[in-house]
Amino acid sequence: MSDTALLVARDLTITGPAGDLVHGISFALQRGGTLGIVGESGSGKSLTCRSLLGILPPGVSVTGGSIEFDGRDITALGYRDWQSLRGTHISAVFQDPGSYLNPSITVGKQLAEVLRVKTGLGRRAATVRAVELLASLGLRDPALVSLQYPHELSGGMLQRVLIAIALCENPQVLIADEATTALDVTVQAEVLDVLADLRESRDLSLILVSHDLAVVAQVCDEVVVLRDGLIVEAGPTARVLSDPQHTYTRLLVENHARYGIERYTSELADA
Repeated sequence: MSDTALLVARDLTITGPAGDLVHGISFALQRGGTLGIVGESGSGKSLTCRSLLGILPPGVSVTGGSIEFDGRDITALGYRDWQSLRGTHISAVFQDPGSYLNPSITVGKQLAEVLRVKTGLGRRAATVRAVELLASLGLRDPALVSLQYPHELSGGMLQRVLIAIALCENPQVLIADEATTALDVTVQAEVLDVLADLRESRDLSLILVSHDLAVVAQVCDEVVVLRDGLIVEAGPTARVLSDPQHTYTRLLVENHARYGIERYTSELADA
């Protein structure tokens, strides 16, 4: 693995009650880089990312290999250590943002409360900072948005609110686990642009988890293709998607060809 890697999985095995779900996979996220993890439902991509956050479901655990963050082995951290790492250094946004927000509290208050708890800001300062964070994510009239309830916002706006919450403590790594799946194509593109801008402005390292190769092609430098808990192909996104070596990867590329994936792969090749 590269010396510039910030987050590294080595021979990672994740096991559930019925046996291994992820089978000895290895990958690295470079500092300031963007890694795509691609696979169909059940491929192990979400479990892999949840292991990086210490939030695997009950009965599921890491049983082999290691996870290193900034040179530190975090595989077997206890509850308190994970609490101090999660959000502060590694944060995440997930699919269906509405389910993560309290419908009876304005989004600004929810964001401000996270800021107060996580950063120790006073009530007034947290309110001001919440509006600043919403503005930084490209929301129009962020002061008005902060006064609205989740049901008053679109899916794309809700996802930006969750991204703002995830960024409260200025983490080094942001994991976006199917974060654009429930959005229409236009809004999806806007959220991906936001993530790309954040990578540049905050020097974020980004892991983008998706079943959609076109999404990964649009954002990621490197890609890992998972199938049945195994990595079947990995490498620079432009190479993997323009010249896939594994039969499964070729099938994914062919299935996504009608969405114009070749436009993104040609742009990557020219970059």
